[in-house]
Amino acid sequence: MSRSSDTPSGTTPHPSGRPLKRDMEPEIRTEFQRGGDRQTYSDFLALDQLLNAQVTFQDPPQRDELMFIIIHQVAELWLKLIRSELEDCVDSLARQDLKRCDKALARVKAIQEQLISSWKVLQTMTVTDYVAFRHALGHSSGFQSWGYRLIEFALGNKDANHLKAHAHDPDATARLQAALEAPSVYDATLQMMKERGYAIPDDILSRDVSEPYSGDERMVAIWCDIYRSPDQDWALYSLAEKLMDVEGLFQRWRFDHMSTVERIIGHNKGTGGSSGVGYLKAALNLRFFHDLYDVRNAVVNAGP
Repeated sequence: MSRSSDTPSGTTPHPSGRPLKRDMEPEIRTEFQRGGDRQTYSDFLALDQLLNAQVTFQDPPQRDELMFIIIHQVAELWLKLIRSELEDCVDSLARQDLKRCDKALARVKAIQEQLISSWKVLQTMTVTDYVAFRHALGHSSGFQSWGYRLIEFALGNKDANHLKAHAHDPDATARLQAALEAPSVYDATLQMMKERGYAIPDDILSRDVSEPYSGDERMVAIWCDIYRSPDQDWALYSLAEKLMDVEGLFQRWRFDHMSTVERIIGHNKGTGGSSGVGYLKAALNLRFFHDLYDVRNAVVNAGP
């Protein structure tokens, strides 16, 4: 038997006997009409619109403009998916479907890892690269990302003042207002705990959810009991730890954001008018799940 006869099916042999290329399988479809109804990969993903959305500022474009735009556009897509998963998480908690909520939070965490890793790409841009096009940004800033703000609202960092930056955009304002007035993930968790038989105080459940929740000693006591005997309600104990995972990854994302900004522009003001690094450092002090932080103190102080 010749060496060519040993070549795997679907490949073209090289004189040496090594496969040279993979032949096109006859069943693969290659004939399409332009503008078909999602017949192709390009149609399905709307690639014409997607890949033409990276409009650079300068003519000719500066070297890092394309990278800068793509990094932020991709981040907005990931944020959109996080919002979808957090909405599913809230819905699942309302149905006491903790398994589905667990899956949603697992996906949120995986997306957060992607967002964190993207800072490594942005850090390849030097201050020299950035100042070549920074002036073209005008007053635009990540602070104005309503996609990011929706996630903060969903996680409980409610602040109506943030709507001011979107007063010019009625659609964005309406989305933010709805998110401001909707229960956060933690609000949904407390309601779910009530339905599971926990003595959640009525004044906590009936509070104005458009205001931030700063924690409550009564809730810390309930969580302390859960943490001291996790096997009694492992699903709830596990949920609390997954919420802490999400918060921890969010803090990592914030820290890497601050570090990246400091590396590129130092301590200069941001394009949107903020103090830049100072503003981002202050954000590191924000917390979503205050009770879940305070329960650590309670458990340690209670001892074995």
